[in-house]
Amino acid sequence: MSSILTNSGAMVALQTMRGINKDMAQTQSEIATGKKVATAQDNASTWAISKVMESDVAGFKAISDSLALGKATVGVASAAAEQIVGELNDIKQLIISAQSENVDHEKIQNDIAERTAQISAIIGGAQFNGANLLATDVDGAGADSVGVLASLDRVGSGDPAATKITVKTVDFEADLDLETNLTEITNVTSAATALDEIEGFIQTAITGAAALGASAARIDSQSQFVAKLTDSMNAGIGALVDADMEAASARLQALQVQQQLATQSLSIANQQPQNILALFR
Repeated sequence: MSSILTNSGAMVALQTMRGINKDMAQTQSEIATGKKVATAQDNASTWAISKVMESDVAGFKAISDSLALGKATVGVASAAAEQIVGELNDIKQLIISAQSENVDHEKIQNDIAERTAQISAIIGGAQFNGANLLATDVDGAGADSVGVLASLDRVGSGDPAATKITVKTVDFEADLDLETNLTEITNVTSAATALDEIEGFIQTAITGAAALGASAARIDSQSQFVAKLTDSMNAGIGALVDADMEAASARLQALQVQQQLATQSLSIANQQPQNILALFR
């Protein structure tokens, strides 16, 4: 039945065109933003998950900065500790040379004193951003360690918990006080005593340097892990919200063709009432 009041064909064509236009708008948005889920309206649950993950990624970027700072702090202390081991070995050689009677013990002692002062200078200067892991007081406020933010651990829907790597001072300032605890060499007897003492200092320095080296290796490993974790999380976010640009391009071309056909269909449907006039001629 034909009617001049209700054009069913035009209504169907309009509904089809509205659907096509809606799909085209969504496809154009994907192409423009590069995301299939750009707002909560697109997919509320996926959008919420992506935002939580993006927040964690931002947190891990801050953790990378913290690890870099910690790595530098421990690296400075480790390099200084290794230098001190070398200075102690040089002092040991001087002490060994003082075991003979026919040497100038005073000159040897003066040389040892200079190297002892150098060790003190190295300990005092082995700081990075105000933290010195060779000193008794690491930060000037009584701390005996440095805490390096290493991770954010999230379990279920709970709040993330910060995890730190704690690097304790090796306290060379107290344990390597050669000025006070190394016997002054004046003769063969005092040289023999100093030789026993320097061995203990060397072992202390080696142990401390090894501890700092292990901490530096751990921080470096954690830094690499955080970098890989951040990349994986970014890839996961992309899988959730990024648009497939090849598919979007193909879909846009198909929708453009459908839009043209829907326009023609609507034009044909709108001409239908004109045909009724022929009945009255």
